[in-house]
Amino acid sequence: MDILKFLSLNINIMIKIGMILFDGMTQLDLTGPLEVFTRFPDTTVYLVSKTSEPVRCDRGLRILPDTTFADCPANLTVLFVPGGPGVSGVLADEAYLTFIRSNGEANYITSVCTGSLILAACGLLTGFRATTHWLSLNFLERFNVVPENARVVIDRNRITGAGVTSGIDFALTLGSELFDESVAKEIQLMIEYNPKPPFTCGHPDLAPPSLVKKVVEQRATAQQKRLEQIDKFVSSLS
Repeated sequence: MDILKFLSLNINIMIKIGMILFDGMTQLDLTGPLEVFTRFPDTTVYLVSKTSEPVRCDRGLRILPDTTFADCPANLTVLFVPGGPGVSGVLADEAYLTFIRSNGEANYITSVCTGSLILAACGLLTGFRATTHWLSLNFLERFNVVPENARVVIDRNRITGAGVTSGIDFALTLGSELFDESVAKEIQLMIEYNPKPPFTCGHPDLAPPSLVKKVVEQRATAQQKRLEQIDKFVSSLS
């Protein structure tokens, strides 16, 4: 059994989860896992941002951080990074990159959606298997990360979730790693996580090719800009 899991089950150590907030993040990347995290036993969740100002999500919702980089407690148990269009801004913001790198010794380094691109840019996924939103999966290779087409990927102490709605799956998986499967199962039941989507098209492996083509074409310009930014970022490191 993992030593952290052993300790959490036997002496009720306090788990500290730091969730990074930034303008342009996708709120469900954050709030899906947050709903699960706040139900973990003996756990404190910190919503961490560069300043204490409200963060504006990509669909307009504003979320208030409860701590800043300067005030965030040290020795986080879990570092979590969401994704969204605002990833581009984070890749250009040294304050975010520095804070995330400085917490690279957390027991678990985690993300949902394109948050894994941020972790990769900080060098925290180099040589690891990871996932992200399907549109950006191949971008991980630019950072020497091994992309894996899966809902949740665990590689040692790195746990990454795929696109937006995978956040709940990811968080329950993390719960089973931190504590025990029974803890995660109880939370799943309490939040009635029993998905039955109305359509079988939530992933390109399942959706009709014509629909996949349409979505890819709609996002082509944005994806190309992100790829160019990533390549520029990687080049600056060499």
